[in-house]
Amino acid sequence: MVSLDDAIIARYEKKGRHFEILVDPEAAEKVMEGKEVNIIENLAIDTIFKDARKGEKAGEESIKEIFGTDDIEKIAIKIIKEGEIQLTVKQRREMQERKRKNIIDWIARSSMDPRTKLPHPRERIELAIEEAGINIDPFKSVEEQVKKIIEAIRPILPISIQNVRVEIKVPAQYTGKAYGEIVKMVKILKEEWLSDGTFKCIVEMPAGLQAEVYDKLNTITKGEVVTRLLR
Repeated sequence: MVSLDDAIIARYEKKGRHFEILVDPEAAEKVMEGKEVNIIENLAIDTIFKDARKGEKAGEESIKEIFGTDDIEKIAIKIIKEGEIQLTVKQRREMQERKRKNIIDWIARSSMDPRTKLPHPRERIELAIEEAGINIDPFKSVEEQVKKIIEAIRPILPISIQNVRVEIKVPAQYTGKAYGEIVKMVKILKEEWLSDGTFKCIVEMPAGLQAEVYDKLNTITKGEVVTRLLR
């Protein structure tokens, strides 16, 4: 359960009747993004209020009439998704910062500089977002915001969203561990084992993921992996 000090009020109004819950702000954020959350565990009090600040509970008849159920979990989810969230200035800033970081991570992993075919550093993306004066909505999902953000920063930062194909060769002595990592990180389009035990494959990945994949494979193979970006 979230503490009362950390909880926020989520409010829903219909037919002139008010319903409120006290919920963890991060949990509310996840619900609005469509993620699975055990909302009961994230309520300060598992009660539907008429006025949470005054501690006035909503009437049972009123709850059933408006929501068609007395299931607190279902009601809480509906209040969060369709109602209004009351945040403190501090909570809003924290949520915006988390969402900003997630958006930057998404763009860095999924995009590249169309001139070099290489990913942009996160710092460069962050500076472009700041320069463009983009306002991050703490309640909208990353996917809902990135398209508009990319369009806004494109005049500042040449950027395109696309996948790249890379040829990878892993020496025989490292194939055991490297193969497992390759399968986890990227999509293998073609693979073969050479006569000397070398593992060779062609993979597809988001352009921005290249540096992470190369770093991981270089660590595993002590720098002996061979990669080639396919044009």
